[in-house]
Amino acid sequence: MTRARVRIIGGGEFHRRILDELASAARTDVEVLLLGPSGVGKELYARWIHEQSARASCPFVPVNCGAIPIDLFENELFGHVGGAFTGARPSSEGLVTEAEGGTLFLDEIG
Repeated sequence: MTRARVRIIGGGEFHRRILDELASAARTDVEVLLLGPSGVGKELYARWIHEQSARASCPFVPVNCGAIPIDLFENELFGHVGGAFTGARPSSEGLVTEAEGGTLFLDEIG
């Protein structure tokens, strides 16, 4: 299955500067912090950075942190082995392992 590439539309000078900065970040191997209120497109920009980077052939894994109950958060991120806790049947590698070599996008952290 071929995924459509992210298209960002905008032609203003401020937006061009933002895309230049994001392109610069995509060429490096650094963590990127995108700040802004809900709905401004942080995940869209994160996907764009991922697709412009050397990590593009590996997974992009978005995680809505606000939707994960606090008592399951560690398990969701880092996984578990079968039987590690009551009800833990199969092993789970976790989202961090799933994103190995690619991008782990943590949204709604606050």
